[in-house]
Amino acid sequence: MIRLRDIKVSFKGFQLGSLNLEVPEGAFFMLMGPTGSGKTLLLETVAGLVKPDMGTIEVAGTDVTEKLPGRRSVGIVYQDTALFPHLSVKQNIMYGIRYLPEDSEYNFDRFVDILDLQPLLDRLPGKLSGGEKQRTALARALITDPDVILLDEPLSSLDQMFKGEIRSELRRLQRESSKTFLMTTHDFTDALSMGTHGAVINAGKIEQEGEIDEIFYNPKTPFMASFVGMKNVFPAEFKEDGAVVKKLLIRHTSDKRGHGFLAIPPESIVVSRETTITSERNHFTGTITSVERAGPVFSISVDCGNLIIVSSVTRSALSQLDLTEGRDVYISFKASAVHVF
Repeated sequence: MIRLRDIKVSFKGFQLGSLNLEVPEGAFFMLMGPTGSGKTLLLETVAGLVKPDMGTIEVAGTDVTEKLPGRRSVGIVYQDTALFPHLSVKQNIMYGIRYLPEDSEYNFDRFVDILDLQPLLDRLPGKLSGGEKQRTALARALITDPDVILLDEPLSSLDQMFKGEIRSELRRLQRESSKTFLMTTHDFTDALSMGTHGAVINAGKIEQEGEIDEIFYNPKTPFMASFVGMKNVFPAEFKEDGAVVKKLLIRHTSDKRGHGFLAIPPESIVVSRETTITSERNHFTGTITSVERAGPVFSISVDCGNLIIVSSVTRSALSQLDLTEGRDVYISFKASAVHVF
């Protein structure tokens, strides 16, 4: 477990905090945020490489705020692995042991076996693939048996063919070791495929934290909605009968009143050529202004009276409905699909 309380850090003109964050014991915790948001700085503060101006840091129930990095029971793996190029894989793994007390126990063979490093022990880092370097760096961090493993975007420099392999390796390793992993990433695939819990940091402050699904599917602020890729984020005036957005009345299931924001996931919006009788409480007419490929689906922008609403449709739906620019269409979506914040 990691607990940060009222942490503030000033570093090269950047201000981190004041922030509070709790990483549950045994969690695979994903720290996400835009470039320059403070992810790595927060990681290095936990590791003891950067000293906070104020606040406390607890690891596994112990206050480590004033402890040196080697006394925090924290292992760290950087994006570039930071292996010593002149040392073999075995020597790199064993390097951290020199800082342990003489009577400390460690299990070299266990982590070499778990990470399948036996055939590589005599190689230098320059002879390793990206995935092999990451496994070596992990073994070096784990061999000292820390309570917490910190990972700073460990997959960002890997080829796509290696990423899936290392994701599976990391998730399996975290489960087998029952250790707390805190990993920074800007890749949502990393977060959704490995993370149990997470937080999003923006401009040095925590925007939202909790279980991974809650973060992605129930964003609490306009920034969060935008960050997780939710389109159709609009300011609204919330009244008794619905939310008014540029003269459109949008039904929702919240009891919110006054000013706020709403978001409608594109995948929740049905596009049709003819009006239909459905259970959706929101029905509008509009004109398609653009059709754009968005990976395996297409984004359809519909002008519903000076409000552009974006829907996602499959290739087959695009073809069957003949959805092209200038086409008049109907859109509908459920009140329960509208996120309110």
